[in-house]
Amino acid sequence: MSRNLTADLAADLRNRIVDGDIQPGDKLPSENTLIGEFGVSRTVVRAALTRLQAEGLVETERGRGSFALSPPPDGPTAANGTRAVVTMEDRIHLLEFRIGVESEAAALAAGNRTDRQLKAMLNALEDFTAGVEHPAHAMKADYEFHRAIAAASGNPFYSDCLASLGQTMIAMPRTRLMTGTEHYARDHFEQVVHEHGSIYAAIADGDESSSSAAMRSHLANSRRRLRAGRQ
Repeated sequence: MSRNLTADLAADLRNRIVDGDIQPGDKLPSENTLIGEFGVSRTVVRAALTRLQAEGLVETERGRGSFALSPPPDGPTAANGTRAVVTMEDRIHLLEFRIGVESEAAALAAGNRTDRQLKAMLNALEDFTAGVEHPAHAMKADYEFHRAIAAASGNPFYSDCLASLGQTMIAMPRTRLMTGTEHYARDHFEQVVHEHGSIYAAIADGDESSSSAAMRSHLANSRRRLRAGRQ
């Protein structure tokens, strides 16, 4: 379990650095802040920072804390052998890849899903909706929603693909990190909630073509938001 928590925390911090929310030279949130935000142990926080240090994204100075470094032009290969998502171009390419893969997975899920799998999708959707004030939690729920759809496809290769990509496949826009009353942030979040709801409704109805179209529309919109918001 701690391994997954470490990966999730590393993915969130990696996204913030790559997206520019944490600029090169900026100090990362303190250990105590990360413990409170993610609800994890100090051991998990330190393991995540060690992972980012190995990727050349973070430098830790004793007594001063951890600081963001400039992302390397050619991202490191992830430990599982997949291409690491480091640059803006990487994120756009990944979304384009996901459009093809997950649109078909959604169509298959509409025809193959069980009631239990549909419930898993609904739980993830509800968790995501409840995460408007908690970006890290919303990001995890977003990933779980897409994983639940892949699992419901009935084809284990879809699940394996999303598992290998990890939570980093979810592009965290800085607009979604703007918690509180920012109008644009809430509009963005509510739009994603609506898109997820459309995907879920189509799969629940067993409509394969609508499920595929809803997923394609969602990921195409994510790509558009990525380009427009410089995620």
